[in-house]
Amino acid sequence: MNSQAFNTSQIASVPESKGFWSRDLVSTRDLNPAEVEAVLHLAGLMKSLPAEFRGALAGKQMAMFFEKPSLRTRLTFEAGMASLGGTTFFMDQTHERIDAREKLSDIAHNLERWVNAIVLRTFDQQTIEGMAEHASIPVINALSDLEHPCQGLTDYFTLQERFGDLKKICLAYVGDGNNVAHSLLLTCASLGSHIRVAAPSGYEPDAQIVADARSIGQQTGATIEVCCDPYEAVAGADAVYTDTWASMGREHEAGERCKIFQPYQVNEELVSSAA
Repeated sequence: MNSQAFNTSQIASVPESKGFWSRDLVSTRDLNPAEVEAVLHLAGLMKSLPAEFRGALAGKQMAMFFEKPSLRTRLTFEAGMASLGGTTFFMDQTHERIDAREKLSDIAHNLERWVNAIVLRTFDQQTIEGMAEHASIPVINALSDLEHPCQGLTDYFTLQERFGDLKKICLAYVGDGNNVAHSLLLTCASLGSHIRVAAPSGYEPDAQIVADARSIGQQTGATIEVCCDPYEAVAGADAVYTDTWASMGREHEAGERCKIFQPYQVNEELVSSAA
């Protein structure tokens, strides 16, 4: 494994200007390329030197509102907050949308008086954007129908640990052009890496997301490719990625999607063609 070595003197190199660490993360596009790199750098420091960060969020409180079930996202947010000395409050919204009984603006103004940050896992991106618009404290997107920014950042952190220089690798994504694909595209673009996404016709990534990723890539040297052929996508790739064929909220489409996505199955035959 090509992991990076860190020491305590590097902690001071993490940027703290312009309120970087107190901003919203509604979209990966909220971070510029330098900030995406800074996030991965800080993640490496925290993983290598956990004791140095043990009380970083002591006395801080975070409210989590999840409209969708979760194992990994909920547990990692709670474990991360606890390891940094903070406290989480989990609000299960799987049976009722966040704004079903109260206006989003009222919820936001109440929360900003009680906690220090808000984490949302929702069906609609607009819910997260609305909370961020009204709340004066940081709002973090823990998944929406449009993006999954923390997932994209974490996946590229893992790729950096494995391969080192992300500018030298290509990630192939095969499957639904969904929220995860969107965040991978945007994170890749900011890091100057390379990605090829293969999705069936009608299930391609959002055109605006692709356009934004390509625009960022013009600054960083990233290459962004979208095609329909999974074998074209994986040819020469350093890593192959896929996701569920029927996201939460689309379970009623599972049967139809299973037929459509069969050729996009990541199996031995497909992976062997990546070599």
